[in-house]
Amino acid sequence: MDCYTANWNPLGDSAFYRKYELYSMDWDLKEELKDCLVAAAPYGGPIALLRNCWRKEKAASVRPVLEIYSASGLPLASLLWKSGPVVALGWSAEEELLCVQEDGAVLVYGLHGDFRRHFSMGNEVLQNRVLDARIFHTEFGSGVAILTGAYRFTLSANVGDLKLRRMPEVPGLQSAPSCWTTLCHDRVPHILLAVGPDLYLLDHATCSAVTPAGLAPGVSSFLQMAVSFTYRYLALFTDTGYIWMGTASLKEKLCEFNCNIRAPPKQMVWCSRPRSKERAVVVAWERRLMVVGNAPESIQFVLDEDSYLVPELDGVRIFSRSTHEFLHEVPVASEEIFKIASMAPGALLLEAQKEYEKESQKADEYLREIQELGQLIQAVQQCIEAAGHEHQPDMQKSLLRAASFGKCFLDRFPPDSFVHMCQDLRVLNAIRDYHIGIPLTYTQYKQLTIQVLLDRLVLRRLYPLAIQICEYLRLPEVQGVSRILAHWACYKVQQKDVSDEDVARAINQKLGDTPGVSYSDIAARAYGCGRTELAIKLLEYEPRSGEQVPLLLKMKRSKLALSKAIESGDTDLVLLHLKNELNRGDFFMTLRNQPMALSLYRQFCKHQELDTLKDLYNQDDNHQELGSFHIRASYAAEERIEGRVAALQTAADAFYKAKNEFAAKATEDQMRLLRIQRRLEDELGGRFLDLSLHDTVTTLILGGHNKRAEQLARDFRIPDKRLWWLKLAALADLEDWEELEKFSKSKKSPIGYLPFVEICMKQHNKHEAKKYASRVGPEQKVKALLLVGDVAQAAEVAIEHRNETELSLVLSHCTGATDGAIADKIQRARAQAQKK
Repeated sequence: MDCYTANWNPLGDSAFYRKYELYSMDWDLKEELKDCLVAAAPYGGPIALLRNCWRKEKAASVRPVLEIYSASGLPLASLLWKSGPVVALGWSAEEELLCVQEDGAVLVYGLHGDFRRHFSMGNEVLQNRVLDARIFHTEFGSGVAILTGAYRFTLSANVGDLKLRRMPEVPGLQSAPSCWTTLCHDRVPHILLAVGPDLYLLDHATCSAVTPAGLAPGVSSFLQMAVSFTYRYLALFTDTGYIWMGTASLKEKLCEFNCNIRAPPKQMVWCSRPRSKERAVVVAWERRLMVVGNAPESIQFVLDEDSYLVPELDGVRIFSRSTHEFLHEVPVASEEIFKIASMAPGALLLEAQKEYEKESQKADEYLREIQELGQLIQAVQQCIEAAGHEHQPDMQKSLLRAASFGKCFLDRFPPDSFVHMCQDLRVLNAIRDYHIGIPLTYTQYKQLTIQVLLDRLVLRRLYPLAIQICEYLRLPEVQGVSRILAHWACYKVQQKDVSDEDVARAINQKLGDTPGVSYSDIAARAYGCGRTELAIKLLEYEPRSGEQVPLLLKMKRSKLALSKAIESGDTDLVLLHLKNELNRGDFFMTLRNQPMALSLYRQFCKHQELDTLKDLYNQDDNHQELGSFHIRASYAAEERIEGRVAALQTAADAFYKAKNEFAAKATEDQMRLLRIQRRLEDELGGRFLDLSLHDTVTTLILGGHNKRAEQLARDFRIPDKRLWWLKLAALADLEDWEELEKFSKSKKSPIGYLPFVEICMKQHNKHEAKKYASRVGPEQKVKALLLVGDVAQAAEVAIEHRNETELSLVLSHCTGATDGAIADKIQRARAQAQKK
């Protein structure tokens, strides 16, 4: 174990720092790092290099090359820079390369050198040019801060949603600040800059002079600034060689260190992990690297080559032409286990497991010692945790074997932490491979999440590895394999050297009916790449017709879109698009070839565009529907009686052309009724318009206008039976029994007299009902007598008629004790009839 800790360096009494190699870089750099603009993305991200030829007095005649490498030095992209001078490079949180030019334009490139988009930082920046720039990250996204030639700052907190903010002017600033950086206070980005011995903090509205708490006297200038990965802490390098470390608000001092070097460092970054014992800063000069913190001594490394520092969540990556290393504080679990002469439970368990493999009895002694102290659970947990922080698989296995060994002596140790650590380490070891080149630590991996890691593998077009990870971790198909296959298909359509037929077939064979994959999204990507025919072929595999329609419309394939819309049953969008795209004649001709679409469009027009509906009927010579249209129009649109009658006349003419004489006659009768109703309203008052013929007659009778009612009935040839029913109901509602009696005697009733009995009883007038019961014919006599309650007389008539149905009807009304004799009489009559 003492050999294992050989590269541990103590910083004070509380923490150790170690530096180990991630990769041996095989990249063939044409330029020195010091001659290039360098940008490396955090979380083991890619590295971009661009020769900084614009800083020289005379620009080189040869255009520089923008090169993008993985963290292991494998080339990802290389392109000749044909745009303007570049001031700064930086990576966004989505691993897009931002190239800030002198004219304020920011060009955005993908990981493989594909141009994505560009945006401008504003006219003021364009006029004054860019002196310096910073790309920074907040919880809102990736931002850009610009220092212009007028010594003013402009920034955007999120390049995805560009909102430029011009920061306040610094009083008396006549030259570029000696150093500056971006901070994030209360979710708002700020600018901190140094002008001589003074510090200024800029927010959106104010410029405030600030003073670091406890700063040593004698400072005449600040040479370098560094803000921590989480924006909580700040470090300042002064011209006196002192390094001040404190909170980003500058209100609290953590420590101060005198490095005895007054030369400005090339870089200064924070090196601390979450819940760190010792917050430290790494300072790099040309050939020296120094780690300083709250300790009188520092840790120093010699740099053999030009190096570049990349701050990470839990340490610092250091790369040069030949190596890529990681410097970090030794985690607590690792320190407890591997510290020389450690008696921590994890250290004892590791020793016990090694002795067990040697078949030594010391294994039992170590185990007994741990168990006697009651620390076996803690020992297992320490080994599991320490395995996560190890970079070498052999050491990971050793620690996990120790944890597994200790678990065997525990009854109820939950296996989740052990299983998850094994899974996480297998994933981490896979992506750390030289050919993948993503050197994530366990802490970074947990912060980044598996979904973001999969996105980054997809971005690198490492689809097989991403799918294997999804299957190994058993992620839901929609979140894992399906999503990755969709990305693969979107990349596949960009391969223009393969025919449309082959690409479509390959995508369908690979995807099939995979849930969560939208062929319409893939087709949209194909169309965006200029491959319209491929997009159409891909849409054929889309099972949801409604998803095909928007893209077909976008591709100007309106007729095909209409066919798909008919299949989906939702044609409104397509029809409106066609209507705006085609002239009126072509539009109607297209609809005529699609009967279903024509029918659906008619339904739409009935609610939205009545004039268009009329044009459709006219064009098709559909006189029947045209007549119906004018009838609806006469009631919906017209209020004046003349307009309604005119619309009805047009409808009648249309019905005659359609050879529908019944509808035509009915329409003419309606016109005649409307005129009569208007005349009745003028002469009698009241409301007659829009009443039916029967309601009009009834209203006249209720108003006492019997002769007018009879005249109207004659005019419209209302049958006598119907008229008698109407008059009977109206007089009964009025309870005009005298008029009803006169009406019944006016002539022989065509409906008989039973309805008179029924309607009188409905009005609870038994006296009047009895008058008409005597006039009811023999076939309905029994029913009439029962209605008025004369059960005895009804029985006599039923016995006389010897009608079994009538006898049964009377019996059903014999419910009381007084009706017993009547029932006996009926039964005797039935018996006599049976004997005969």
